[in-house]
Amino acid sequence: QVQLVESGGGLVQAGGSLTLSCAASGDTFSNYAMGWFRQAPGKEHKFVAAIIWSGANTYYTDSVKGRFTISRDNAKNSLYLQMNSLKPEDTAVYYCAARRTRAWDISIIGGEYQYWGQGTQVTVSS
Repeated sequence: QVQLVESGGGLVQAGGSLTLSCAASGDTFSNYAMGWFRQAPGKEHKFVAAIIWSGANTYYTDSVKGRFTISRDNAKNSLYLQMNSLKPEDTAVYYCAARRTRAWDISIIGGEYQYWGQGTQVTVSS
């Protein structure tokens, strides 16, 4: 199994940027597709972005397209989420998640990811 630890969250003003990181350990990172999800207060987990094992295919929810970029470095066992032009509605706890597959297709369904990190808080002030 794989263990995931997120970092990089914090407080930022609207229009600012943050980069989240997710460090993986315990298994071969390149065997996993990875995703970012977020949970705002009182709301359910929602898909943000995902990337396949090689990094060759990515997908974003509409609300973050053009502002967020997901990437990975398999040599460093790390996943990233570069977030630009942040908005107050981006405020949430952000989770990285791992799905053991080398398929080309991407899943936006949280239940298809077997492993989750503990989350990192992102707060965007207006």
